[in-house]
Amino acid sequence: MRTIQLNLIPGDGIGVDVVREGTRVLERLAEIDGGIQLKMKTLPWSCEYYLQHGVMMPADGLKILEDCDAILLGAVGFPGVPDSVSAQDLLFPIRRGFDQYVNMRPIKLLPGLVSPLVNDKIDFVVIRENSEGEYCSRGRIENDHTPEKTVVQEAVFTQKGCERIFRYAYEYAKKHGKTKVLSATKSNALKYSMVFWDEVQEQVAKDFPDIESRKMHIDALCGYFIMHPDQIEVVVASNLFGDILTDLGSAMLGSIGISPSGNINPEGKYPSMFEPIHGSAPDIAGKGIANPLGTLWAIEMMLRQLELPQLADLLMKAMCAVLEAGQVRTPDIGGRSTTSEMTDAILQAM
Repeated sequence: MRTIQLNLIPGDGIGVDVVREGTRVLERLAEIDGGIQLKMKTLPWSCEYYLQHGVMMPADGLKILEDCDAILLGAVGFPGVPDSVSAQDLLFPIRRGFDQYVNMRPIKLLPGLVSPLVNDKIDFVVIRENSEGEYCSRGRIENDHTPEKTVVQEAVFTQKGCERIFRYAYEYAKKHGKTKVLSATKSNALKYSMVFWDEVQEQVAKDFPDIESRKMHIDALCGYFIMHPDQIEVVVASNLFGDILTDLGSAMLGSIGISPSGNINPEGKYPSMFEPIHGSAPDIAGKGIANPLGTLWAIEMMLRQLELPQLADLLMKAMCAVLEAGQVRTPDIGGRSTTSEMTDAILQAM
């Protein structure tokens, strides 16, 4: 019997709703497998926790969190707590502290989903640098409280950080039979960071001569996502550009509530963290209408990371079967079903 320890951070808003549904699916998968025992610990870190304790997580939060095989996160953010606090004091410390330098986001139109795009051949992955770049949290304020007030926001790009994300992207492409790697850049305007980013791509690409390497300015690439998604296989991007592109990618699937995300430490020294990319959506929290598919897809990614591919396949097939049947749909994808009804249908399909 293999024991798997999962730490759950439901967080805020609909994060609580969807992690609850994810727990139901995980428990059923463990029953089906019979060879694994799941131990799940729920941690109350959230904006509500912040309002009570003045911190998003305890000082020894990373030490508490580290004792597991993987982390499942719902969403963070709620009125009354600045978004900068919820992200900077919870999400970013986990990503950096556990060196989860790969943010993996599949953009794939599952059977039964309807894209708003005419060209709906959508099946690619965005690999986002997750530990530095524009989200390094460095900067300064000069001449505060004067008419000359100046704010400087820094972006930090290192040889190590850029090289390892490019190498991961090219190795992912090679492993999964992909032939194209496309880099998001803006080297015509960002003469230091993005010129360097391009140079590192060229360095790494030399080791993968069988893979077609391209770069495209981020503004043009946004248009390319809409016009030619069928030409995209693997996109590699910096922290900010990857964040923007993947929200666009999820919208291409018809709902931002569908897409998953994996914050991955490839070496396995620390646990990886999986989450839907949607926010906490406080306007619909607790109403039972949030789409659980983003979380369930994140669980599918987590199962693959935990080397449980058969369970991952089972979950994905069940999700696709329910979507293709079209009888059970939450409001964001044109239906009237509740969050729990969507999960019930997927459990039945499994």
